[in-house]
Amino acid sequence: MKLSEVESQMQKTIEATQKSFNSVRTGRANASVLDRIVVEYYGSPTPLKALATINTPDSSTIMIQPFDRGSLGLIEKAISQSDVGLTPNNDGQVIRLNVPPLTADRRKEFVKTAGKLAEEGRIAIRNIRRDAIDSVKKQEKSGELSEDESRDNQASIQKLTDKYAGKVDSLLAEKEKDIMTI
Repeated sequence: MKLSEVESQMQKTIEATQKSFNSVRTGRANASVLDRIVVEYYGSPTPLKALATINTPDSSTIMIQPFDRGSLGLIEKAISQSDVGLTPNNDGQVIRLNVPPLTADRRKEFVKTAGKLAEEGRIAIRNIRRDAIDSVKKQEKSGELSEDESRDNQASIQKLTDKYAGKVDSLLAEKEKDIMTI
């Protein structure tokens, strides 16, 4: 496994972690909290983004305007059953989600959720490191790499791991600050 491949995989993990952080609510209305919502539309699970236009007319409201009015009830049901914690208001045309200001306890819960997502990102990075080091050890065993080259590659992989784990930590710190800001 090449170092550039390892770095590419770790970068993808950072991007995935950032995406999952975006789905954690802060005190302001943010359409990305609905990214994980999947609607059962004509028997197949469909992402909410594919069924409706989502925008934030002000800092405390998310407005969902479906392309097909027949899907209003399905979208409303999917939001109600999700872990977003927002109650949909359906007026027959659009669905409005009022984002209430977060209490201190609720903010702490969201910080814990963000912490769990960050830990999942770190675990994914460590799994990439483990696979890469195993690959280097196999190459050393088969004679493709000398012992010194193997040690150098393993050290480089560990440096990449530390770098990307640090990126996850900085993303987490940024998200915690965002959540705790009133």
